[in-house]
Amino acid sequence: MSALQASGHEDDFSRRHLPPMAQWPELLAPPHGLSYPARLNAAEALVDAQVSAGHGHRVALRGAGLVWTYAQLQEQVDRIVQVIRQDWRLPTGARILLRGANHPMLAACWLAVVKAGCVAVTTMPLLRARELAVIARKAEVGGAFCQADLLDEWQGAVASLERPCPSLGYAIESGMDDALQQAMARQGGGCAAADTAQDDVALIAFTSGTTGVPKGTMHFQRDLLLIADVLSHHLLDPTADDVFIGTPPLAFTFGLGGLLVFALRAGASAVLQPAWTPETLLQGMREHRASICFTAPTFYRKMAPLAQSLPALRHCVSSGEMLPADTRAQWLAATGIEMTECLGSTELLHAFIGCKPGAVRPGATGQVVPGYEACIVNEHGERMPPGQIGRLAVRGPTGCRYLDDDRQLDYVRHGWNLTGDAYMMDEDGFFWYQSRTDDMIVSAGYNIAGPEVEDVLLTHPQVAECGVVGAPDAERGQVVMAFLVLRPWPGSDQPPVHELQDWVKQRLAPYKYPRRIRFVDALPRTENAKLQRFVLRQWAQTADTLAR
Repeated sequence: MSALQASGHEDDFSRRHLPPMAQWPELLAPPHGLSYPARLNAAEALVDAQVSAGHGHRVALRGAGLVWTYAQLQEQVDRIVQVIRQDWRLPTGARILLRGANHPMLAACWLAVVKAGCVAVTTMPLLRARELAVIARKAEVGGAFCQADLLDEWQGAVASLERPCPSLGYAIESGMDDALQQAMARQGGGCAAADTAQDDVALIAFTSGTTGVPKGTMHFQRDLLLIADVLSHHLLDPTADDVFIGTPPLAFTFGLGGLLVFALRAGASAVLQPAWTPETLLQGMREHRASICFTAPTFYRKMAPLAQSLPALRHCVSSGEMLPADTRAQWLAATGIEMTECLGSTELLHAFIGCKPGAVRPGATGQVVPGYEACIVNEHGERMPPGQIGRLAVRGPTGCRYLDDDRQLDYVRHGWNLTGDAYMMDEDGFFWYQSRTDDMIVSAGYNIAGPEVEDVLLTHPQVAECGVVGAPDAERGQVVMAFLVLRPWPGSDQPPVHELQDWVKQRLAPYKYPRRIRFVDALPRTENAKLQRFVLRQWAQTADTLAR
């Protein structure tokens, strides 16, 4: 592992909080002779390079009533860079939080943060103040761009911070106050990208651990291009004529890659819409003649009966949860398109296992992407032969680097990234998903930590004990299920389930609330009072539910 390049960051927080290099996974050289210059700015490579090549007139982003060419996107990005430099006077390397639904302006803000040589801290728009405050403190955030109608929760988080944090809201609908646009209007023309090193941190993407304490995954400038040059090139082979569309938030690295980086790297265009339903996503595919779609199996399953007249569509990528074989078959029957499933993680930035059309083995996730290596290991880290179930271990040109977190030693062992998935590899190198090896609940593509939901439920005055696990669900894969021991409920023999659900929704991102609740007299515990989650998971298999 080579030494780090000389940083272009004036604020060296990110470099200082990288894990020791001895704890990094082994990083493999990019495949096919790919290499990147020592000085590299990913936003410059994604936008400015297209304009310099004479493609400024081509459409880059559309959605929410907007259509921006590459030249127009560059202008938006440059004005936001000037806000960061001139108004906020933040140094290169400063962490800037982004909060908003998918929208061209959110993409412009992300690109501007990277072009300014700062570090983008992406967050889910559904997060509440207590969740945002944990992230902001851990990353020592110095500024924020926030969707105007989501400012309340962010301002609640800012109030608990120990340091000032300039923040600007931007509108996604007419009639909203648009402080960011007002600040941009005061700025001048174009500006140069910051002189950053290829291994300067450009992105801190947070992912929940099984304990609910978020982990910041740190990714370099070069990593942002690698995922396009390796994964997208291999699985999708996009061209400048492609139109990308889909549902994953840009706060997820699956969405950031699939709906922004992959498109811009190819000189193509992306459709960024704040919200989709299965019906409107199909309508959007037709309206924009989308050719590449990214979404979760849940959406494909709901769209299949309605999928007609999609002549431009050529690639459909599924990720976020296991793709059921019957969903793949329904989509193929409806559209004639063989779905591309892929497996990735926030720790490795994007996917490392996938299947190209024509190389699909129904039920299998796929084969390892060129440039990466994967194997199945036992609890001692020893490789297991084909046909046996064990822990999935991966290494490649990207890898896990947690922000100042002891859990680095859990995810990276013997130079390999351990994803937390149990898999089986067959004789032909196809990987077959079995289960999670940790307590993470994966519901409709969202990762949810049971203990985090438990902590909130326990703040309700009538909840004495609780245990939260994932329950199987045909539509979402899993749903959050809570087993509760209650104190006597005042004035009612039947506890109001919706009150408990709303209690969680008001304090955590709403997708984390327990869709199923069961009241019990006692929770299963060991002799030393440790909660036996495996028993709760058994109960969840057949439990009668009191809420959906």
